[in-house]
Amino acid sequence: MGGFWPVADVLAHLAGRWRVERDVRDLAGGVEGRFEGATVFSPLDGGGLLHEESGTFSWHGVARPATRTLRFLPGPTPGTADVRFADGRPFHALDLTSGRYVADHPCAADFYRGEFTVADADHWRTVWRVGGPAKDLVLTTGYVREG
Repeated sequence: MGGFWPVADVLAHLAGRWRVERDVRDLAGGVEGRFEGATVFSPLDGGGLLHEESGTFSWHGVARPATRTLRFLPGPTPGTADVRFADGRPFHALDLTSGRYVADHPCAADFYRGEFTVADADHWRTVWRVGGPAKDLVLTTGYVREG
């Protein structure tokens, strides 16, 4: 990916439906998996977006349905977001005004660091590095706007 594409308002930019392809690499075990599906960002009552991801995750040669739900709420400054898990627990902040953002999330004994980059109006990507006593993963996700 070349330069980054600045996003003035992350919630307005993400609204809609995106095709998702995620590669998951277990660096310790050498196993690779893949998720293919879609993410829909739809309006939430009171502001923000509901992020609903669904598709198929293949791991160790077995394909299974997979889903994930997050809440992208208005952030502390205009154009940013406060990303929360479905149950309301904090996940990370998100500010794409430069087209790139790095987020950290401690989770029990594990640590997640995500890099978000925007290529243009219809393409963005995340790379999460997950480390901990039982995890050594890299999750690379590409998003392409549909419709």
